[in-house]
Amino acid sequence: MAVPKKKVSKSKRNMRRSHDALKPSAYVECSKCGEYKRPHHVCQACGCYNDREVTEAGGTI
Repeated sequence: MAVPKKKVSKSKRNMRRSHDALKPSAYVECSKCGEYKRPHHVCQACGCYNDREVTEAGGTI
């Protein structure tokens, strides 16, 4: 049976987990209205995507 020979220290354990943290959400400015929005998503303020209006302002798809 595979059993660890020594206890894994807190330092080693935490170094292994260093990449598990959640990254902060990315936001970019809308080119039409200047509001912040998620990249590759329709702007909730003006309804534009890729410099053209897709939906009415404040609407959803």
